[in-house]
Amino acid sequence: MLGPVEDVIAAKARLSLVVNGALTNLPLQLLVTRDPAGKALKDVDWLLRTHAVMVLLSVASLKVLRRKSAVADAKNPLIGFANPVFDRDAQQLAQNKRLVAAETAARGIRGSVADITKLKALLPLPETADELRQVAASVRADPADVILGPDATETRIKQEKLDQYRIVYFATHGLPAGKVADYAKLNAEPALVLTLPEKPTEFDDGLLTASEVAQLKLNADWVVLSACNTASGDKPGAEALSGLARAFFYAGARSIIVSNWEVDSESAVALMVGTFSALAADPKLSHGEALQKAMLAVIENTQHPDWADPKYWAPFVVVGEPVKPMN
Repeated sequence: MLGPVEDVIAAKARLSLVVNGALTNLPLQLLVTRDPAGKALKDVDWLLRTHAVMVLLSVASLKVLRRKSAVADAKNPLIGFANPVFDRDAQQLAQNKRLVAAETAARGIRGSVADITKLKALLPLPETADELRQVAASVRADPADVILGPDATETRIKQEKLDQYRIVYFATHGLPAGKVADYAKLNAEPALVLTLPEKPTEFDDGLLTASEVAQLKLNADWVVLSACNTASGDKPGAEALSGLARAFFYAGARSIIVSNWEVDSESAVALMVGTFSALAADPKLSHGEALQKAMLAVIENTQHPDWADPKYWAPFVVVGEPVKPMN
C-alpha cells in the first residue's frame, strides 16, 4: 500500500494519514513493511518501527489545527476520571481482594434514561486509578484533579470547567452503539461508562454519550480515551471516527487518542504511562511520536513477551496533529 511512495516517506519521522472505508478500523502502525516469514512477532518490521502514525479527519482539518496556537492556553495541565464504580458491593469486594491475576479485564452510550442493571456487571478497573495517578504525576497535575471511584460521575464531568485543562483523560469502559443497546436497553449512541448512580436521571445515568460529549466545552491539547472501541464508526466502512471520538473534536479537542478494539487493561496502563513519560522527557515530541515510543517499549517488554502480539500494543491511535512548540 505504501510501496509506491516508499522513497518519498523514507526520511520522514511522521505520517499523517486520512483514511476511509475498511481502513478506519485498522491501526496503520501495524502495517508490515517487509516479508515477515520466519520472524517472531517481536521482530516483525511493523510500520511503527520507522514512522509515528497519526490519523486526520481530513486534509482540511490539518490546516485548521495549524492555525490554532501551538498548545492550548488552558492554565491547568490535566483533569482525569478513572476507576468508576459500577456495582458498589463489587467495588467493596475489589477493595478487600484483588481480582485473580490470571483474569484480565478488557475495557469494553440519549433520548431516555438508561436501564443500568446490566451495566453493574461490568468488570471493575482498579488499575486505571494507578494509571491516571502516574500520568498526572508525569505532567505535574494537581492531585485534586485526579478524580476516582465514586467521584468519577457524569455529573462531575458536566459541572467541571473542563476548558481550564490542557489534557482531559478518561480511563474506563467504552461502549460502541451496539453494545449500549445490549447493556442499557437503548438504541443509543456510543458512550463512556462512569460511576453508576443509585437513581439514574436524564442528567446522570452513568453513560456519557456522544451527543453529551459534543455539548461539553473543552480547550484541550489532548483528550485521552483509555477505553475500548472509541475510534471507529458503528460498523466497518462507516464514516471515519463517527460518534464518540468525533464528538470530542466538536467539543474543542485538538487531538485525541482512541482505540480500535477491546484493550487489555495491563498493557493499556503501560502504553498510556509510557506515552506521557516520553512527552515529559521530550516535550517537543508530537503526540504520535510519544505513543510510538510507548508502543515500541511494550513490544520489547521482557517481563511480558506475549505483549509483542499487536492485540496488546496496536489498538490505540492518535487523531489530529496540533503544532508543537519549536517544532
